[in-house]
Amino acid sequence: MENPKVKKIMEQMQGIQYGFKVKGENIIDVDPEKWDREFNDFYYLQNPAELQKSQCGVCWDQVELERQLFQENNLACQTYFIFMQDQDMLPSHTFLTFQADGQSYWFEHSWQKYAGIWAYPNEEALLRDVSQKFRLDHDEVSKDAKLYLYKYDVPPKHITCNEFYGYIETQELIEI
Repeated sequence: MENPKVKKIMEQMQGIQYGFKVKGENIIDVDPEKWDREFNDFYYLQNPAELQKSQCGVCWDQVELERQLFQENNLACQTYFIFMQDQDMLPSHTFLTFQADGQSYWFEHSWQKYAGIWAYPNEEALLRDVSQKFRLDHDEVSKDAKLYLYKYDVPPKHITCNEFYGYIETQELIEI
């Protein structure tokens, strides 16, 4: 990706770690059991300014900062939410895409395994690849679990985990 604005946005994201701070500490590092058990209780969607201050957020938070940075640079983008539902498990991920030079790009920061800017011939190829990677990365989920993919607009700020899922269900379901 040759666009200097996009590269600068990725550089701005580099100082942000994955997780969520409670009383100034990243709960995923200090109490992973609490993270797993109580995420729905303590999490709320940070606005971009809060994320820049805390320097710690999950993909949901990070994508909203990325969206703001793209908009500030007059770069059009789309955001997506992917998840699989399997009994009590509900792994999810949000990510941002954009178009440039006749290609579709996946802008990824929070999913460290795939952090970077990835080029595809079109949005469908991009969405299929991200969906496949997501499914493969979650082998704890049944192979028969249904995968859902939504294109979504800016969600309300400070919503809880459950409210975020409720909001997503009002957005555009993508069939892949």
